[in-house]
Amino acid sequence: MATQPAQRMSETIADIKVVDVDTHITEVEDLWTSRAPAKFKDRVPQIGMVGDQVSWVIDGTHPIGMGASASSMFDKHGQPSDGLEFTTWRTADVLPAAYSVKERLELMDEANVHAQIVYPNVIGFGGQNTAKVDPELRLVSTLIYNDAMAEMQEESGGRMLPMATLPWWDVTEAVKETERSHANGLRGININSDPHAHKDPEGNQLPDLSGEYWNPLWEVCESLDMPINFHIGASEQSMDWVGTAGWPSLSQNHQSSIAGTMMFIDNGRVMGNIIYSGLLDRFPKLKFVSVESGVGWIPFILESLDHQFKSLVKQSNLEHKPSEYFRKNFYACFWFEQRDISHVIEQIGVDNCMFETDFPHIVCLHPDPLGQIEEGLAGLDPESRNKVMSTNAAKVYKIEL
Repeated sequence: MATQPAQRMSETIADIKVVDVDTHITEVEDLWTSRAPAKFKDRVPQIGMVGDQVSWVIDGTHPIGMGASASSMFDKHGQPSDGLEFTTWRTADVLPAAYSVKERLELMDEANVHAQIVYPNVIGFGGQNTAKVDPELRLVSTLIYNDAMAEMQEESGGRMLPMATLPWWDVTEAVKETERSHANGLRGININSDPHAHKDPEGNQLPDLSGEYWNPLWEVCESLDMPINFHIGASEQSMDWVGTAGWPSLSQNHQSSIAGTMMFIDNGRVMGNIIYSGLLDRFPKLKFVSVESGVGWIPFILESLDHQFKSLVKQSNLEHKPSEYFRKNFYACFWFEQRDISHVIEQIGVDNCMFETDFPHIVCLHPDPLGQIEEGLAGLDPESRNKVMSTNAAKVYKIEL
């Protein structure tokens, strides 16, 4: 592909209707209590106490999230957090664009962003935090969240597009909620990447996502053309903000930096399992999106999957080479990467990459998201830039440009 002069980048991006495929909403503190039926009002997610600490809780006593954190790295004046300071900020302390549709749209206009895909904070990136309570309360909390997100999408005029969080512990309910969310206008689902670490409502161990148990969900996702998003940290197995990745001699900020990096690469584990399982031969029209994981690791992982498969699997269960499924069924998202990013995107496939900012999290591109990526994308021709910044996402999430 022809290399374009770097000085023309700003003008070129300014003409693109940019779609940001990974942002988060700071859930207002009464999101659940203001919508809950009376019998659940004291049990749904809300601000409560865990010992002597103010915290998001579910069912009165179970902590979820990081204390009462609003999960925004920018204070109400727009100043960035000093390291992990943001974990102590509540909703009233952070930039209104983190939680308010009006202010979010104003910020998007300032940044020349046409639309954003939106993910949760409090209930977990894959909805895993609701696993701490009984199935009925989990389900009510999930439905309330999705209803609030459908309202937000409508209020934004279709510019903020939340992904539906599923009751993944019960495939029948997951199918119902996928259908209901689609009918309410939501454009994709967000799922726990490791449900096999949990049990169903009857106490039976759930199978991993390749099991026939999940076939009804994959059938409805194919029929409704609903993309399946697996966000980093979408399960207890992959969520490690500080935990075990960093050596104990390092500072908390150092440990958190290492843990965040390892979470990006963990999505390769999820992708490899989906490919090796043969799921994509049974459901060839499924669309999977690896969210907030970057793209630089993908060429190596795909080559490694091919090499390992050829070396160790003597009787293939797949119709294609492992790497070939990526271009057929997967999309990946980039944001901070600049080193040779144009070449990496070409290696992966310009039809399989999309742009994100991760606003308002600690590693997001705010306040100048497009300015930070211009130089890195200088090696792509205008058509390819338009694909990765706009039209690929518009196709996946059915966004009118």
